[in-house]
Amino acid sequence: MTQHTPEPEDVFAWIDGAERAREQAGLVRALRPRPADSPLLDLASNDYLGLTRHPRTVRGAQEAAARWGAGATGSRLVTGTTELHAELERELAAFAGFEAALVLSSGYAANLAAVTALSDRGTLVVSDAGNHASIVDGCRLSRAEVAITPHSDPEPARKTLAAHEGRALLVTDSVFSVDGDAAPLAAYAEACRAEGAALVVDDAHGLGVLGEGGRGALYAAGLAGAPGVVATVTLSKSLGSQGGAVLGPAKVIRHLINTARTFIFDTGLAPAAAGAALASLRLLREEPQRAERVREVAGELYGRLTASGLTAARPDAAVVSVRAPSASAALRWAADCREAGLSVGCFRPPSVPDGISRLRLTARADLTGDEIVRAVETVLRTAPAGATEL
Repeated sequence: MTQHTPEPEDVFAWIDGAERAREQAGLVRALRPRPADSPLLDLASNDYLGLTRHPRTVRGAQEAAARWGAGATGSRLVTGTTELHAELERELAAFAGFEAALVLSSGYAANLAAVTALSDRGTLVVSDAGNHASIVDGCRLSRAEVAITPHSDPEPARKTLAAHEGRALLVTDSVFSVDGDAAPLAAYAEACRAEGAALVVDDAHGLGVLGEGGRGALYAAGLAGAPGVVATVTLSKSLGSQGGAVLGPAKVIRHLINTARTFIFDTGLAPAAAGAALASLRLLREEPQRAERVREVAGELYGRLTASGLTAARPDAAVVSVRAPSASAALRWAADCREAGLSVGCFRPPSVPDGISRLRLTARADLTGDEIVRAVETVLRTAPAGATEL
């Protein structure tokens, strides 16, 4: 006689309680598919230079897909490396001032690759408290000793490095995604030189915005190509495409090819994304004023918002962060902006480590003066009670 195992209780019943807790805290997240022809004025995306829909960027994707196919067909070490990937790596490294580059499927994968491949159980990783989640996850996966030091404060970082014997690296964003503030890269680099540590910088929000012609925060700080410095970047922000890359000394890139799990065991970046990124990079070289323009737009947004009484962080790059009274108020504010025709980001815990909820506006180089005025007026008109008292 066959015995039937009784049906178990709902093994995911605990999710119901978690959902209720999120609802009560105003932290529910949901997907909102957008149409291709969205009528919203976009200040939520990371398309800083306005290149995602640029004809040359789109044509670069189309031509790459037509020539190489829809997918990379395998990992980079098997069949996923095309001549196009190698061309993108050469030009990206040369543009940003580094010896070599390695393209991965995302900026997230690039950060995991850099942090995990350059550390082990005997390594100390010093991480800025404001770092992006991908850096945090890289630290967790590295199996290294990890020390979190106060945000943008070089002295505690230096002391932490000095107290460690053995291999060490300091990892930081160049521009932090929550408030848009820049890291003290020169001071961090000096601390690393003094203590014999490597410096790993996520320049996702700096490439295309900071430095001469948008060559990045490390180029602006005079650190591009330095022997002890590694950068990670994304191709999905200023370059309007998809993917990520690690830039640094050639021996570091060779090491990642042999050891970085998010490179070795992941399918290569789709040729269309590589072609689009390469087209955008070449366009940026020809039109370096786009980098200056996006900084001007960010400054104007900040000036108009703060002059009207809102509390915003002074932008060092393209991100303008406006404080909200609470998580629920931020969520409602963003929804009201959307209903009024403006798309803005909404950052709430746990995305914000300080627990302060914000609207996150991203400047774009292709915004017109009228669009800037319209965006600011919409944010002000929909502001919740107490927003001008923070």
